[in-house]
Amino acid sequence: MAWSDNNDNKKQDPWAEKGGQQGPPDLDQAFRKLQGQFKNMFSGGGSGDSGSSDSGSGKKFTLSPWLFVIVALVVVGIWAAFGVYTLDEQEQAVVLRLGKAQEALKDPGLNWNPPIIDVVEPVNVTKVNSLPHSAMMLTEDDNIIAVDLVVQYRVANAKDYVIQIRDPVKSLEHATESALRHVVGSSQMDGLITEGREVLGDEVMSRIQQYVNEYKTGIRVSKVNIDSVGPPSAVQDAFDDVQKAKEDQIREVNEADAYAAKVIPEARGNAQRQIEEANAYRDRVIARATGEADRFIKLLEEYQVAPDVTRDRLYITALESVLTSSSKVMVDVQGGNNVLLLPLDQLQRNVSATDAAASDSLLRTLNPNN
Repeated sequence: MAWSDNNDNKKQDPWAEKGGQQGPPDLDQAFRKLQGQFKNMFSGGGSGDSGSSDSGSGKKFTLSPWLFVIVALVVVGIWAAFGVYTLDEQEQAVVLRLGKAQEALKDPGLNWNPPIIDVVEPVNVTKVNSLPHSAMMLTEDDNIIAVDLVVQYRVANAKDYVIQIRDPVKSLEHATESALRHVVGSSQMDGLITEGREVLGDEVMSRIQQYVNEYKTGIRVSKVNIDSVGPPSAVQDAFDDVQKAKEDQIREVNEADAYAAKVIPEARGNAQRQIEEANAYRDRVIARATGEADRFIKLLEEYQVAPDVTRDRLYITALESVLTSSSKVMVDVQGGNNVLLLPLDQLQRNVSATDAAASDSLLRTLNPNN
C-alpha cells in the first residue's frame, strides 16, 4: 500500500515536511542551493539563496584575487617539496640544469634543486663494482683458449661517468674484450696456463684503464681477477692427453740428463786415468831407456879400460839374472854326456823347512813349558 493512500501512516512518511506537504524533495532546487553556496564562498560580495541569485539579482560572478594567491602558493609549495632530496655518504650528484651539466657536484646530505629545471643524477663513488667476462680466443701459437675473469672497478669521476658516455658499463665491457684479446693474442698458451696468469691480469688491467681513460668514462679499474685459463671444455680431454705427453717427454729428458750427468764424468775420469797412465808409462820407458843408454856408455868406457874384467862381470851378471828367474837349472858336466839337474825350488823349500824346524827347536828350548 502506498504512503499517500493511507492516512494512518502519514506520520511514518519520511518525505513529509512540517507544513503537511507530502512528496520527495526537489533535486533541482537542492542542486541550485549547493551551487549558490559555492558561489557565495568564492565571490567577492552578495548573499542569499540560490533562487534569488539565479532569478535575476543582476550581479556578475567574479573570483577573488586571494584565491589565485592561495592556489599559487600551494602549487609553489608542492613544486619546491619535489626538489628536496638526500644523498648518501657514498654518493655524489651531477646536476643538469636545462640539460647543461653544472661544474659543482652535490655533496652527501640534504640538498635542494628546482624540479623540472634541474635533473639530479646521483652516483655511488665508493662502491667497488664487479663485471664478469668470459671469452674464447686464439693465442699467438694458434691455440684456442677460454678465459674467465672479473673486473673490479669504481666511479672515480662522477661527471664523466654521467655525461661523456651513454652506457659506461657497456664501454667497460668492450674495453675488457679488446684488452683481453690483445694480450692473449700476443702470448703463448703454455705460458698463460702455467705461470703467466698473474702477468695476464696485470697487463689486461693496464690496457683496460688506458681504454676507459681515452673514452672518458670516469671509471677507475681496481683489480682484474683471472678465475680460469684453459682450453675449451670440448677439447679438454685431448688437451689433457697432450699435457700428459709433454710431461712424459720432460720426465724422459730429465732421466736422460741424470744418466748423462752420471756417466759422462765417469767416462771422463776413466779417460783421464788412461791418459795419466799412458803418460807415466811413457815417462817410465823413456827414463829406463835413458838409464840403459847411460849405463851402456859407462860399461863401454869400463870395457875399453879393462876388457877381460868387464866381460867376466857382464857374464856373471847375466847368469845371476837368468838363474834368479828359473826354478830348475840344467848343468852340463864336462867329460861325458851326463846332465846335472839342480832343482832350485825344492832346495829353497828344504832350506825354508829346515830354518822353520830350527826356529821351533830354539823356541822349545827357550820355553820348555810350551
